[in-house]
Amino acid sequence: MKNVLHELLDELRSYDTEREWFEFKENWFNQTQLGQYISALSNSAAIEGRKNAYFIWGIHNDTHSVTGTTFDSNMDIKNEPLKHFLARQITPDLNFTFNETVYEGKKVVVLTIPAAKTVPTSFNNERYIRIGSSKESLRKYPEKESYLFDVLRHGFPTIENTPSKYQDLTFEKLFIYYGAKGIKLNAETFKKNLNLLTEDGKYNILAQLLSDNSQIPFRVAIFSGKTKADKMYSIREFGYQCILYTLEEVLRYGDVLNIIQADEKDRIVERKEVPLFENDAFREAVINAFVHNKWVTENEPMITVFSDRIEILSRGVLPPEQTVEGFFRGESIPVNRKLSEIFLQLHISEKTGRGVPKIISIYGKDVYEFHENSILVKIPFNWINDMGDKVGDKVGDKVGDKVGDKLNNTQLKVLSEIRNNPSVTKPELEKIVGVGKTSIDNAISALKKKGMITRTGSNKNGYWNVMAES
Repeated sequence: MKNVLHELLDELRSYDTEREWFEFKENWFNQTQLGQYISALSNSAAIEGRKNAYFIWGIHNDTHSVTGTTFDSNMDIKNEPLKHFLARQITPDLNFTFNETVYEGKKVVVLTIPAAKTVPTSFNNERYIRIGSSKESLRKYPEKESYLFDVLRHGFPTIENTPSKYQDLTFEKLFIYYGAKGIKLNAETFKKNLNLLTEDGKYNILAQLLSDNSQIPFRVAIFSGKTKADKMYSIREFGYQCILYTLEEVLRYGDVLNIIQADEKDRIVERKEVPLFENDAFREAVINAFVHNKWVTENEPMITVFSDRIEILSRGVLPPEQTVEGFFRGESIPVNRKLSEIFLQLHISEKTGRGVPKIISIYGKDVYEFHENSILVKIPFNWINDMGDKVGDKVGDKVGDKVGDKLNNTQLKVLSEIRNNPSVTKPELEKIVGVGKTSIDNAISALKKKGMITRTGSNKNGYWNVMAES
């Protein structure tokens, strides 16, 4: 069985840079500054919702390589044990501990520091905080100080205990969505049952997300090349409604982006159809982005499409109890507990934690990137055919736009609008394209005959499907 300390070290070294709740050193030591670090790390751990912070000797600060250390936690400071020297000046009492281990054949010392609980942790009557990787006096950052006191009084902010800025909320679409799933919400009790109210009876951010107007957008940006420095081809905006409907629209839009390519290599009878990317992986990544996003900041997830990949970004980091390896194993620890329960209740997601393992079984762990304030999933495209003159730098071509010699101007505009908004209606197309009803009808009829679009559902509630060229 793997040493618990070694698992912790593996976890901390997996981060690309230090975080505000842990610090790496090699042989550094200054007893007074160490006390200040304990205060800073303890207070920052509380702000970050962490149970503990860590100060570690024997790991290189920049490369995170194991160097080993000569630091001795049992040393005396003027005939007083170091632990006593620190404990005497730290208030309130903090049960910090030193642990020594041999890690990758070298001595490493881990100082475990509990997060501040009821009041900020101070050293020698001064409170400290981490700003990036720097240790600073808390007094210099009044906003941080105010936020820390708020966390200590009311707990780490969540979408359930944080009131929404919008209190005039309605939930008609939520009732319709539940009804379509065969579940009847009780108008008298649904707010309590779904945890839509804070302790003082205000609508919380979860209520805002599930309301008829969430006030939160969701954008899919398409770039012509492999970076955001390339020309933006289009941007599709969803959102401003109950996020359950936004999620459905985004997943449907994934079907629009996922070209089914014709693979005629070694063809005998039927050609093989190959998708641009694995839809199951895309679906799991998007659902995870929605359910685990740090909505408490009111920043939405984001999808960016490049010529060689789709990137799905969710705000925030892994929950404090979660490790990177546990994440990859599918040990699901929800960032937004009640939202996760709602997704399970509606059968949008499942409790088995298969989503992440499913993605890495297809694409490997390297598709995940963990940044300081976000988690990114990169799903690569599987292009099997060259189109024209290597159109890898033209997303428009890649999603089926290389049809200029087949379509007239109105048909091209209609096709582009349908691709960007699968739910667009004919009256809306008239306004956007700037032509009359007959011209729109003729354009749609021509596109259908060419096999470029199909319609699913009614004129009012259905949506368009854009097909790839044969």
